[in-house]
Amino acid sequence: MSDQLIFSIEVFLNGLMAGVLYSLVALGFVLIYKASGIFNYAQGVMALFAAMTLVGIMEGQVPFAGLINATFGTEVRNFGWTVPAFAGIALTVGVMIVLAWGVHQFVMRHLVGQDPIILFMATIGLAYFLEGVADLMWGSEIKTLDIGLPMGLNETIDRVTYEMFGYGFFIDNLDIVASVIAALLVIALVLFAQYTKQGRAMRAVADDHQAALSVGIDLDFIWVMVWSVAGFVALVAGVMWGAKSGVQFSLSLIALKALPVLMLGGFTSIPGAIVGGLIIGVGEKLFEFWVGPLVGGATENWFAYVLALIFLVFRPQGLFGDKIIERV
Repeated sequence: MSDQLIFSIEVFLNGLMAGVLYSLVALGFVLIYKASGIFNYAQGVMALFAAMTLVGIMEGQVPFAGLINATFGTEVRNFGWTVPAFAGIALTVGVMIVLAWGVHQFVMRHLVGQDPIILFMATIGLAYFLEGVADLMWGSEIKTLDIGLPMGLNETIDRVTYEMFGYGFFIDNLDIVASVIAALLVIALVLFAQYTKQGRAMRAVADDHQAALSVGIDLDFIWVMVWSVAGFVALVAGVMWGAKSGVQFSLSLIALKALPVLMLGGFTSIPGAIVGGLIIGVGEKLFEFWVGPLVGGATENWFAYVLALIFLVFRPQGLFGDKIIERV
């Protein structure tokens, strides 16, 4: 087997792992869009907010410490304790549920019936608001997130591939864990949507708000539930990205990479978010490996958007999205 083919297999596997992380972010977009028709631009910032909150809770940091110190001339920083990872995650889930309730109560419920562009602009405002609140609460410095996930080279894969090909593949343990968690999360979401009362209600709301109301479905509850689940997905994505590259404000930009994922998979499909993420992850890595050296590199920055543009031209609803039929 040629060296070029062996290297391509390694790049392919790493692309799959990167695609899973893209898919995690895209899942939050799909959930909210399916239930309310809102494209939530703030999903990436929700991942950032969740990751920063988790780090702050685990380290026992005083929320708004900088603001408190500047106002009262104090020097408070920490409570003096640390919180275990499991308890920190549970508390952060609670924070994200409260955030979901607040978003619905103070923003979205007042915009019911408005044009989609108005709802989209509201989520842009929400994104910048959450980013500012996260800065005030936890500070802007880069934070290390360690919840005990395995990281670094997987020695088993390195040894097995070296015995097979004479070259050991570098596969990060964290990427493997992220792939397993994403797969379990997708299965759980699909089962929830298909076989639970709340899941069926969510699909009914997605199909027709007025019809759902007429059969007694509580729209307020469904929307808070959906934003809560999207917040949990954002927490998982924030933990994985934060553990991989540190918790910093650039983490919010992962929402931009989720856009081509949604265009490929479809805005209304949970499996589509996963498939789209895998296509983008593998495509950009292989394209960079094969074509990048010929054009000067940095193709990962634009490959996904060009691929998404091609899909928009020939299949605007995506691979798994519902085909839009308009009758006039």
